[in-house]
Amino acid sequence: MKKQQAQSCPRVDIGGQAVMEGVMMRAPRAVAIAVRRPDHSIVVQYKNYVPLSEKHKWMGYPFLRGVVNMATMLSTGMGTLEDSTKMLGVLDEEPTKFEKWLSKKLGKGVDKIVMALAIVLAVILSIGLFMAIPAGIESALKSTGMAPLGYTLISGIVKILILVGYMLFAGSVPEVKRTFQYHGAEHKTVYNHEADLPLTPENAKTFSRLHPRCGTAFLLIVMMVSILLFLALNILVPISNYFLRLFFHLAMLPIVAGTSYEILKGLAHSDTKLSQILRWPGLQMQRLTTREPDFGMLECAIVAMNCALYGLPAHAKRTPEGWAVLHSYQESDPEYVPEDEPVSEEEEPEIELADEESESDEETPEESSEAVS
Repeated sequence: MKKQQAQSCPRVDIGGQAVMEGVMMRAPRAVAIAVRRPDHSIVVQYKNYVPLSEKHKWMGYPFLRGVVNMATMLSTGMGTLEDSTKMLGVLDEEPTKFEKWLSKKLGKGVDKIVMALAIVLAVILSIGLFMAIPAGIESALKSTGMAPLGYTLISGIVKILILVGYMLFAGSVPEVKRTFQYHGAEHKTVYNHEADLPLTPENAKTFSRLHPRCGTAFLLIVMMVSILLFLALNILVPISNYFLRLFFHLAMLPIVAGTSYEILKGLAHSDTKLSQILRWPGLQMQRLTTREPDFGMLECAIVAMNCALYGLPAHAKRTPEGWAVLHSYQESDPEYVPEDEPVSEEEEPEIELADEESESDEETPEESSEAVS
């Protein structure tokens, strides 16, 4: 089992994301979201997926693909969360008078307005916490005469502490804690698939919930790369003005993202001692954003994986929106055969007759020999 839990993975990557009461899995050609409804059924959405690098070849070039991937993660991530809440029925509540007025003025649905506001607030919060505050600390420390090495390292440590503090706070919220459990289920299921073992909750639970390609590990790598990059910038181009420094932090973000993505992929696909040491901090950081899942959560993750790889089961019932409704993870297996419908009385004589004929053939080998000759 230790070999199965080795922190490396094959070249074909299957990614995922924890959502509200479920998991999203993205295969090379499709995306599937599976959520557990209050009635314990599993509702699955399936969408075809074409990588941007196939539409535009330059988007797949090293370093550029990291920037494209980060932008894609932000856009599709919010869309996935919106879809999962719709599948759960969370957005079906009657909107307030203010929400109706806002929707009428802006000409869009309440759910789209809420998601747009959430994206804007998330971006503002991210810039404020991880760029504005560290840039201010750098400017303040530089004004005291501190060397670039000193104020860059202190600023970088503050970024990491803010990230850790945010994760600890989020993990204390019951709803988020459950999402972190689904995050663990996603990782275990990906490991199960990569080990080429049957996708079952029993197999999946034996694997680690810490995965080298996780977005949490990516965030830590971003922090470390930004420290080194901004150190070089502060030495080569000392900047005293706070707003100019903040602008440079924003301008360097694509370079940081592109470099971090290549490091993440390189470490994830390497088994050398050095790579194991370098990816260890990112794996440990995931202890803050993952929790041990229960059986039902592993079921959801397995359903999402199977449907992303093989499509929605043809036998599954559909909702008006086109989502499949399953009642167990076995129903998503491509080899699953639904229970046979009862045989009608009219068909029974034909079956018995066929049996009699086969028995007759077995009892008269001479006849069969003559037929062959």
